[in-house]
Amino acid sequence: MTHTRLLIERRGPVCLLTINRDAVRNALDAATSKALDEAVTQAEADPAIGAILLTGAGDRAFCSGMDIKEAARMGAGHGLVPGRGFGGLTERRRTKPLIAAVNGAAVAGGFEIVLACDLVFAADHAMFGLTEVKRGLFAFAGGIQRLARQMPRASALAMIMTGELVPAQRLYDLGIITEVSPHALLLDRALHVIGTMLDNDWQAINNGRQLYELSAGMEVNQALALGNAWGKATLDSAASRAGIAAYAGLPDKHSDA
Repeated sequence: MTHTRLLIERRGPVCLLTINRDAVRNALDAATSKALDEAVTQAEADPAIGAILLTGAGDRAFCSGMDIKEAARMGAGHGLVPGRGFGGLTERRRTKPLIAAVNGAAVAGGFEIVLACDLVFAADHAMFGLTEVKRGLFAFAGGIQRLARQMPRASALAMIMTGELVPAQRLYDLGIITEVSPHALLLDRALHVIGTMLDNDWQAINNGRQLYELSAGMEVNQALALGNAWGKATLDSAASRAGIAAYAGLPDKHSDA
């Protein structure tokens, strides 16, 4: 499917979404935010989709946040989807991995979307920043909150309070980015890693992702108890039995085959 503002493609079990507003550095206006929210909702509901990959058109910007011209005409905040955040992503509760292929600058709300992703692949020329402070705003839609969890205090506060841009390599060194690669290889590299991930059991992937997210806000004993409860429920699952048997080179004795 192709829309004016958002390109939607199937790459096997991957839903590839491309913000298609290169002329405005892939800023999200209300219509693009709505299209993105709807596309992710559809991908989440499709059992043949295992992961969602988000990128931007061109090589200048992944996403430059809200559409400033629209905000000047109509007021700020039209890219926020009630209950799901900026672009329908920064507050969304997902059941599938969301991966960013950052093809250029990711600033303001664009960086907030990046921080909401599970894996981040960045072109080596990409720059990142919470530039809202330069416009009398601050990154309340998830940027500050996630930096508080993911980045050392001094580095996070420098981004939050100065609005200055940070290169991809620096964020890789800080553990915010999964991998940095040349722009020409970015999409292929992201799709290769996603393909490797999706060779594993999809439910196990999502259980692990959700347990990680929940554990980050828990005391370790609570997190262990939750992990044990989930783990015991899956130890005797068909997927677990088949995986163990295959690794051991034995037939699954519980299989009907």
